[in-house]
Amino acid sequence: MSNSGLNERALATLALLAGLASCQARPTARQGFPAAERAVAPIVSDSFSTEDARDRAGEAEMVMQMAGVRPGMQVADIGAGEGYYTVRLAPVVGAKGRVLAEDIVPETRDALAERVQRENLDNVAVRLGLPDDPKLPPGSFDRIFMVHMYHEVESPYAFLWHMRDGLKRGGEAVVVDAERPTRRHGTPPDLLRCEFGAVGLSMTRFQRIEGTDSYFAAFAATAAKPVPEKIKPCREAPAA
Repeated sequence: MSNSGLNERALATLALLAGLASCQARPTARQGFPAAERAVAPIVSDSFSTEDARDRAGEAEMVMQMAGVRPGMQVADIGAGEGYYTVRLAPVVGAKGRVLAEDIVPETRDALAERVQRENLDNVAVRLGLPDDPKLPPGSFDRIFMVHMYHEVESPYAFLWHMRDGLKRGGEAVVVDAERPTRRHGTPPDLLRCEFGAVGLSMTRFQRIEGTDSYFAAFAATAAKPVPEKIKPCREAPAA
């Protein structure tokens, strides 16, 4: 065999080994993480027709104020849908800040990318994630937002285990959800606290959003990431 053939085979072997190492470094939901012991709500569309109503209620403004979003911050909008929060975060963080909008549905990601381009949001990037890994750049974000989507996460422990890597030191993950069972498109606060706690994230703030059945909750990394096999799953309490 020629030297060029040997070199090609060596390069192919190295590429395969690198790929395997990458997979081992980022375990998936099938590699040791416990399954969710709760219902998982189906993904629903975030329709543009609701945006005026949400604006009239002042929802995004209240949430961003509670989260302490400021100019120059790096923020992520996970499960961004059609971009209700993305396009409102962009002017708040300003030209020196950045917004990463992530979704797991390719068609939704593409529609949001078109909206971002149409509205000339130069400080926004759009990314396709995975159901169990939002694919965030490590150590990058002051705030990671998950708004009315956490109850749709099928593999919460894998998702949170990967998501927390995206936080800067002192950063917070922000959840907005309804205080009702997961099968009814909400997350009970005690269940939320337990699932985040299982991967070393502690609740730092909690506030109900006036005039709604929703709440704001913020979490910070306060303990080391556990080995996936050591994570103890949380069980949703039966509805009253």
